[in-house]
Amino acid sequence: MPISSVAVGNRDEVLHPSALKAALAEFISTLIFVFAGQGSGMAYARLTGDGPATPAGLVSAALAHAFALFVAVSVGANISGGHVNPAVTFGAFVGGNITLLRGLLYWAAQLLGSAAACLLLRFSTGGLATGTFALSSGVGVWNAFVLEIVMTFGLVYTVYATAIDPKKGTLGTIAPLAIGLVVGANILVGGAFDGASMNPAVSFGPALVSWSWESHWVYWAGPLVGGGLAGLVYELIFISHSHEQLPATDY
Repeated sequence: MPISSVAVGNRDEVLHPSALKAALAEFISTLIFVFAGQGSGMAYARLTGDGPATPAGLVSAALAHAFALFVAVSVGANISGGHVNPAVTFGAFVGGNITLLRGLLYWAAQLLGSAAACLLLRFSTGGLATGTFALSSGVGVWNAFVLEIVMTFGLVYTVYATAIDPKKGTLGTIAPLAIGLVVGANILVGGAFDGASMNPAVSFGPALVSWSWESHWVYWAGPLVGGGLAGLVYELIFISHSHEQLPATDY
């Protein structure tokens, strides 16, 4: 059962050089991801004169985030696991795959990486606004809360299936691509409703730099609930229980 594997950790673990290197990797990976993803939105707004959102803008955002996350996960995978997302770290924690203290260290690195990316974007673009995640007209906070839960569940479930599951085999080689693609696909679904965050760090950086916190709790609560549920479901059903392989003729 995953609950038996959940651990707090200790101070020595957090201060170990490998943990600090992993945190630095999370900082850099998150910075890469947010800089490219958030920057693509700023570039599109600049090209369109801050006009209204369009289908082309949504597609460009989905592609930018998918490509950037593919790279960010790839470069961090061998050092920290390439979480790049507090919701992924939380999902790994509830499944017993990372200690609480190491997870908090990852969280700090991810949030700092996002904030640093947004500050660099603002400076390098001459002070352009980074923009923040917000609900579209007619979308309530509870609508967005459920949407974030479902999208993040799909994301963290994909992380478990392709990167964490010890039975993943050669599937692990495409984990960064699968993770990037599911985020891109979810942006095409939820981007027009609440921005499709799925990642508290991605929402935190722009909110901090712009100092705009309206409905910000949705972009924490939804992803953390969705990520936690995905971790529990995958650990309880697909990892913690052994399954006997059926003969090919029975499929």
